[in-house]
Amino acid sequence: MAEVSVTKDAAPAADELVALRNVNKHFGALHVLQDIDLTIDRGEVVVVIGPSGSGKSTLCRAINRLETVESGTITIDGKPLPQEGKELARLRADVGMVFQSFNLFAHKTVLENVMLGQVKVRKAEKSAAEDKARKLLDRVGVGTQADKYPAQLSGGQQQRVAIARALAMDPKIMLFDEPTSALDPEMINEVLEVMQQLARDGMTMVVVTHEMGFARSAANRVVFMADGRIVEEATPDQFFSHPRSDRAKDFLSKILHH
Repeated sequence: MAEVSVTKDAAPAADELVALRNVNKHFGALHVLQDIDLTIDRGEVVVVIGPSGSGKSTLCRAINRLETVESGTITIDGKPLPQEGKELARLRADVGMVFQSFNLFAHKTVLENVMLGQVKVRKAEKSAAEDKARKLLDRVGVGTQADKYPAQLSGGQQQRVAIARALAMDPKIMLFDEPTSALDPEMINEVLEVMQQLARDGMTMVVVTHEMGFARSAANRVVFMADGRIVEEATPDQFFSHPRSDRAKDFLSKILHH
């Protein structure tokens, strides 16, 4: 039995996709990530919640090296994050990212936005890239908008295009950094529905959000952060019904009082 456990410890678990080990990050005097240890398995939906300034977005952005870390290690599929250059570009193609702001190219049509990465990074043929882009736009419910420019779309539609663009790269994992926070309330659900479907389809996802309904229904695991630390990790049912830490109880009492 001892030999088995040694072997297991020596290699990452077969379904481990992302691993952060003892990760630290400062912005000046502010210690925004403090000794972060987090593992995300293939096919898992991890929702990161917590008060503003708790380090949630920094954690999300560190996973594809949009934020560098000062100490600790981050691995994706068993490989450490590359420092720069082509390897880093390749990694970013494998890690889809959807931000608060949609970051679409204003001078390109919706269809061209979704084709671009496929052609430039994945070196896909234009016809194949177009076919895939149209299917993905249909999948996120904006297929009829393909020939429009981003400015002609609502915020909810633009965010769904951004999701389709990320999916077009066949990412191993999708990172969502508060994807609904810039949207009008009536547009939030149309984006969350797309994300719910991705979760049902088995996409590995890390979602930083204030949408507690999404956390309850779509997450396999809730990670609660405060002051740069992971304070608590639990299933949604456990976390929302029986939070263990006083910090989480205080947070939930403020946001769930209605």
